[in-house]
Amino acid sequence: MDDLLKFLHARYEADNHAYADVAYRFGADALLDSHLPMLDLVDMLARDYAAMDPSEARFAGLGHALRVLAQAYAEHPDYQENWRP
Repeated sequence: MDDLLKFLHARYEADNHAYADVAYRFGADALLDSHLPMLDLVDMLARDYAAMDPSEARFAGLGHALRVLAQAYAEHPDYQENWRP
């Protein structure tokens, strides 16, 4: 699961850099309908999972949710098929 968390963080960083470039080139209004808030939530969930004790009731469910969210990047060359839920 550590590899999946690293993958999600790397995608978060890459997507944020892309959005920053768009904002720089076209102004902040270009991001009004972007997915930036969703990216922040996914990163927050990944950080929560990494800090969570495996004995917590929501540990398994959150792990599954992260696998589902990672499927958005299934076409990325670093995506691993064993991450599919």
